[in-house]
Amino acid sequence: MLTFEDVTNNPQIREYIRRTEQYMKSIGYTDHGFTHVEIAARRAQELAVMAGMSKREQELAAMTGYCHDMGNFLGRTQHHYWAALLFSQVFQEQLPPIELAAAMQAIAAHDKEDVDVPSKLTACLVIADKSDVRSSRVFDKSSANLLLDIHDRVNNAVIENKLQLDAKKKIITLKLKINTSQAPVMEYFEIFSERMTYCRHSAKTLGCKFELVINDFRLL
Repeated sequence: MLTFEDVTNNPQIREYIRRTEQYMKSIGYTDHGFTHVEIAARRAQELAVMAGMSKREQELAAMTGYCHDMGNFLGRTQHHYWAALLFSQVFQEQLPPIELAAAMQAIAAHDKEDVDVPSKLTACLVIADKSDVRSSRVFDKSSANLLLDIHDRVNNAVIENKLQLDAKKKIITLKLKINTSQAPVMEYFEIFSERMTYCRHSAKTLGCKFELVINDFRLL
């Protein structure tokens, strides 16, 4: 049976992630490499635990978190579909069809323009991915770049990020601390409002409520 450890140690997967990290840095995007996917994998698994999913589903959630962005080295556009196809290509002989299809669906749906959350596995991945906003995701911290690039500016302003899970109350809370001298809170909403909507829909799929707290103020 394929395990999360098998996935993280697979040389093809590691090379896809390495090339993705290299490519995204070269075109001026934030971190989509090993640090990001490790955070996404851990959070996806924690969300699956909170949602009462089976041990196997929890491990699949971690796998999809680790592999969801690896298609970026083939091109930013449609990277979620590339990643799903690469996942299938590498693991089709090691996973039963029902698990392979579920993982592919989650990876393909994690970054679609239409807010579609077809499964709990998808929901775990969406929240795990979209909640990773932090200063260390920014490669170019030069003042010139931060002035021009709102995505880098907002990420760079996030000095603390916590995803809190309350299984008893069924509340998922993303708590951020933003240095408002670097970026006003309104800029966060300007670029991330769609992602927060996706998180709300995903939380609903898990039978939970999604909350956003910025600088100790609850905004969602």
